[in-house]
Amino acid sequence: MKDSKQHSLLSFALTLAFPLAMQAQRVLTLDSVRAMALAENKQLKSTILKQDVAVNTRKATRTKFLPKVDAVLGYEYFNREVSILNNGQKGALSNLGTNAVGGIGNSLNTLVTDLVGRGIVSPEAAQQMGVVFQNITAPLAEKGDQIGGTIRDAFRTDSRNMWAGAITLRQPIYMGGAITAANRIADINEQLVRNNIDLKTQETIYDIDHTYWLVVSLRQKHRLAESYLELVKKLDDDVHKMIDEGVATRADGLKVDVKVNEAEMQLTQAENGLSLSRMLLCQLCGLPLNESFTLADEESTASPTPSPQDEGLKMKDESINPSSLIPHPSSNSPLPVRAGCRSGEAAVRPEIRMLENAIDISRQTTKLIRAEYMPHVALTGGYLISNPNVFNGFERRFSGVWNVGVLVQVPVWNWFEGSYKVKASQTATSIAMMELTDAREKIELQVSQCQFKLNEAEKKLAMAQKNILSAEENLRCANVGFREGVMESTDVMAAQTAWQLAQTQRIDAEIELRLAQVNLKKALGTLYNEE
Repeated sequence: MKDSKQHSLLSFALTLAFPLAMQAQRVLTLDSVRAMALAENKQLKSTILKQDVAVNTRKATRTKFLPKVDAVLGYEYFNREVSILNNGQKGALSNLGTNAVGGIGNSLNTLVTDLVGRGIVSPEAAQQMGVVFQNITAPLAEKGDQIGGTIRDAFRTDSRNMWAGAITLRQPIYMGGAITAANRIADINEQLVRNNIDLKTQETIYDIDHTYWLVVSLRQKHRLAESYLELVKKLDDDVHKMIDEGVATRADGLKVDVKVNEAEMQLTQAENGLSLSRMLLCQLCGLPLNESFTLADEESTASPTPSPQDEGLKMKDESINPSSLIPHPSSNSPLPVRAGCRSGEAAVRPEIRMLENAIDISRQTTKLIRAEYMPHVALTGGYLISNPNVFNGFERRFSGVWNVGVLVQVPVWNWFEGSYKVKASQTATSIAMMELTDAREKIELQVSQCQFKLNEAEKKLAMAQKNILSAEENLRCANVGFREGVMESTDVMAAQTAWQLAQTQRIDAEIELRLAQVNLKKALGTLYNEE
């Protein structure tokens, strides 16, 4: 029973240990770390999101060619209503019968008084006529007042509660070229964002390549430090044996001990540098800082050989000129959109493409400013409803009316404001073109410098490889002479130091050649999407 439990625990432990062992043996190639770095780079992700913004902005700008339709509905309450009649007219209508009958009564009284004065009508008859007239005119006055009130009420608008609604349509016909310029700016801005993605991608690959080869370099130096420590320890052991035999002095032993301590310190420094560089590579790739991995080129001792693409980067003859790889800005058309350099295409730096995009945007901005001071023509139309109905005596019901028109806006005088703005925009375009020319010249210089660095690195590597042969032969002779007793321990230590220096120079030359290739590809704009 006990053996069975131990067997189960052993099986469980092996089950857990196997994935960990597989993880510890994880091998990362240059392409894999590039892919992980591109997937984890926050700035690159942010730039890709900006591309979505640019695409939606372009789509929104396209809609400026189309008609716009708006609908509005509102309600307003006013404490006073709109009055068509003034207060005097309202009072006159309210007393229409009274005023009319009163005027007739005054005229009749004047006539009767005149007749009484002439003796034609007696005062008693005149009094009776007044009573009769009053009995007749009183109902007429009341009826007239009622008719006047009805007329007055008919002129009321009852506009304290106002309901209104409208549907309007606006179709631009000619805006001075502003809509076309805005759409071209949106297109160029989308190209600019794509070129910025290309730039961020190349910068990310450039950083990860440098870190990758730094780890490879430090790993080889770590192995070299271990080999050097073994050499000096072997020498230290031999010297102490010779001291015991009396053929070497204690001073010789102390010298070798110092070398052993120096070798151990160099090994410690190499271990620390390797650990930090691995942590940096993990951080760039989005891996845990304590991730265990092995780089594919870490254990390689072969010298880097140029690939066919690298051979194509060499410009030792006059058939390839760095300036031919950098296009001059076009005077009219914007730069074509390119996500990266493909085979068969001229290499173009994303910085150059972005500067050309800036020039094109500046030109379109000038057109946009000029269009602001040109005539604008638009077609308008709509349908308006209101309650009360103003088209039928302020009737309390909804009613509407159609309308169609043409709107023309012509700037007449603005004190040369438009001319000044256009000149300022044209000057900004000239500045952008000068910046592009300056960038082209600097890139030409950078390409030439990188080519010289690549040639120097190749020569330095060849010299380092020759020095290794000499240092190895020197060390072999020193060891033989030391064993034969014709050379001292200091000669062996000097040979070991020279051998370590030659090996270090070889490692540095190999990595320098790798980085020179990376720098030249970045200078030419071919670091991303290499075929």
